[in-house]
Amino acid sequence: MRYIGGGHKQRYREIDFKRDKDNIPARVATIEYDPNRTAHIALLVYADGEKRYIVAPDGLQVDQTVMSGLGVVPELGNALFLSEIPLGTIIHNIELRPQQGAVMARSAGSSAQLMSREGKYAFIKLPSGEVRMVLQTCRATIGTVSNVDHALERSGKAGRSRWLGRRPRVRGVVMNPVDHPMGGGEGRASGGHPRSRKGLLAKGYKTRSPKKLSNKYIVERRKK
Repeated sequence: MRYIGGGHKQRYREIDFKRDKDNIPARVATIEYDPNRTAHIALLVYADGEKRYIVAPDGLQVDQTVMSGLGVVPELGNALFLSEIPLGTIIHNIELRPQQGAVMARSAGSSAQLMSREGKYAFIKLPSGEVRMVLQTCRATIGTVSNVDHALERSGKAGRSRWLGRRPRVRGVVMNPVDHPMGGGEGRASGGHPRSRKGLLAKGYKTRSPKKLSNKYIVERRKK
């Protein structure tokens, strides 16, 4: 891929996004750095001896006990069905479809809020500001994702980006016409209409399909 390459060697840590080991208490053994994501991860040791990694919520401590499943207390790090979480609770790692595994609010410092319930759906305010209907049989974890200060980090030097596998990114405006729609021109030309390398309009042009089936589950669009 463009602008990706090099960097320090990484090993992938398999994360339990489903949290389907129900009603078995798990002790938090360690909280670790994960090179594959912005958030920290926590190693859980279940009462039956099995070990799994989860995305660590902010404030989770070593030796704390977490659980998942029906009838579990809605406390930090516990995974519950949306039907059992109190309204107004801050949540993360939210499923979009039952038993799919968490897909929403997973990056460092992100969280969503359970707004209300109606029929078989729960109304969730996502990190983008979008309000969306999700089936109450989907799971979510209580709390905010760890490493809240990630957005405030300054890399300090170009080399640190290279450690993370990020190569220098070249602006389209400074390329030649053969390389980019915004390239070419005499001197420092502005580049015309902002576009992607493939010619798709950028900066405000909507790329979401108006026929997308899941549009009916969006109650309120994200803020501009």
